[in-house]
Amino acid sequence: MEEKLEHTRNQSAKLIKVVLYGPESTGKTTLAKQLAEHYNTLWVPEYMREYLQKKWDAKNELVSKEDLIPIAKGQLKLEKEASQKVENLLICDTNLLELKVYSEYYYNGFCPSEIKIEATKNKYSIYFLTYIDTPWDPDILRDRPNNREEMFCIFEAELKKQNFPYQILKGNEMERFKKAVKIIDELLKKN
Repeated sequence: MEEKLEHTRNQSAKLIKVVLYGPESTGKTTLAKQLAEHYNTLWVPEYMREYLQKKWDAKNELVSKEDLIPIAKGQLKLEKEASQKVENLLICDTNLLELKVYSEYYYNGFCPSEIKIEATKNKYSIYFLTYIDTPWDPDILRDRPNNREEMFCIFEAELKKQNFPYQILKGNEMERFKKAVKIIDELLKKN
């Protein structure tokens, strides 16, 4: 690989970065948008969805191992650009840790070393692990409606393994939103 994956390093020490993290179709994007609107800040979309939708539309193909590094670079680029435009709070609708989990799951433990290294050194203030109690919303890129509990356990195990701070968000849209706001408000007070 010609260039290393490189995460935002010189961001403000006061920047609180919140990651929505968890299995597919668990309300991450909806909550990211709600939180960004509530706090009048930016949210970083999931680059993998955009990338894979374009690939599907152009070639009728799904993800392959060769897509992992471009997806990681795209995600980091979006996050870096957004972090330079906000002062104290950034909402991320995924990060490289999620890409690592999916890569290892779909490719029998394989994940490019660059992604593994970067995913485990990125620092975020809190991970919101979204539970599987939301309705399944099918689309061409989602393929595991019957593996949601298994995936949730894998996502949580990775957070525990990395010793990253996290809170599980359960319940309906409003319950999740209220819990997230309460936690973010506490982080903002401490900052």
